Amino acid sequence: TDGDADRIGMYNSRGEFVDSHRILLLLLHYLVGYKKMTGKVVITFSVTEKVAALAEHYGLDYDITKIGFKYITEIMQHTDVVVAGEESGGIAIKGHIPERDGIWMGLTLLEFMAKTGKTLDALLAEVYDIVGAFDFGRNDLHVTEAQKQNILKHLNEGGYKAFGPLNITKEENLDGYKFHFAGDKWVMIRPSGTEPVLRVYAQAPDMAGVQDVLDKVCAVLLED
Repeated sequence: TDGDADRIGMYNSRGEFVDSHRILLLLLHYLVGYKKMTGKVVITFSVTEKVAALAEHYGLDYDITKIGFKYITEIMQHTDVVVAGEESGGIAIKGHIPERDGIWMGLTLLEFMAKTGKTLDALLAEVYDIVGAFDFGRNDLHVTEAQKQNILKHLNEGGYKAFGPLNITKEENLDGYKFHFAGDKWVMIRPSGTEPVLRVYAQAPDMAGVQDVLDKVCAVLLED
């Protein structure tokens, strides 16, 4: 966990980092697929959409909120939620407090491994069999304040129709700007509120695809 134990990260048997997206998927797979719990799934806008796909697989409703755990807590206070989480590692589950608790999430995943006798990789393979494999990455794009404002103007006005060879198939604007591409790829662009930085998130079936999306999108953004 982090210093105040409200966020969680894990490593597999090869010492590879298991990020919050995969932890959310594992918790949902365990609580619903194995323990047969029910409830709504709540994720923030920057979380992989594989979580929503797994919720649909299990016949569960889901909400996608703005970024910030306070938006999740608001829903959990009046709704039956089974799993909720954000990209930065804050996760909550049913039967506990409506707030982030990294230690509780870690214990729950250890219970999952102990009861099944399976490794994290084996359990993730079960999830990938349902929703498909993916990778996720992020780039903090440092720009001048003038560049930042010009890029935001283009985003607000729908000025981006493609990013190089990446043709946009779908656009979303909730707490940032998300663009979907063919091949199960997407990018999300979100400005920092405190500095001239653009947070650029990308998902693709593998890390090479993630890096390709980040490179192409950032190159176009820097042209402004």
